[in-house]
Amino acid sequence: MAIATYIIVAVLAYLLGSISFSVIISKKMAGFDVREKGSGNAGSTNVLRTVGKRAAALTLICDVLKGVLAIGVALIAGTIVKDLNNALLVQLAGICVIVGHTFPIFFKFKGGKGIATSLGVLLMTNWQIGLICLVFALVLMALTRMVSVGSITAAILFPVLVLFIGQNYIVPTNAGNFSYFIYSILITLLVLFNHRENIKRINKGTESRISFKK
Repeated sequence: MAIATYIIVAVLAYLLGSISFSVIISKKMAGFDVREKGSGNAGSTNVLRTVGKRAAALTLICDVLKGVLAIGVALIAGTIVKDLNNALLVQLAGICVIVGHTFPIFFKFKGGKGIATSLGVLLMTNWQIGLICLVFALVLMALTRMVSVGSITAAILFPVLVLFIGQNYIVPTNAGNFSYFIYSILITLLVLFNHRENIKRINKGTESRISFKK
């Protein structure tokens, strides 16, 4: 039963992540698949550029909620089935919902970069770390006008914060934060992988910038 619960939580989180709201919303509000416009990415930034602020805000909220709900599923499973490693359930759900967003089974495995969903996961995993990463990302985005810079640096900050912050985890662990550190490293690597093309463009000085005036 224990192994089956871990598998079920992982699968449910992945399927939840696979609901690509950017595609659904862009088709509903603009009549096209956002992956066919702009950067081709199924994320709120591309929705902002190709559809508009309202659609982007709705996409952002829905993607954040995917991360929140995935962790919620893990918590419920840990309550129903006793004697499980609830921290591991949370970590499985967090990673799998981001993987689902990146490689959605419902949308031919072509998804987004997972930043909004990662934010939902971080806020649920540890609200203090989540808020610090959010503020850090927003400041860098405002200074550089590049969403990717804020996203990448916040992702790198995540495991650093795990090393120094030992409280406010939604499921505390008995053996320090080692499992959460490994979890944070995996999420950071996933974010960096998803932003590999952005990193190349940043190095070349050709990365797209957002306008706060539009």
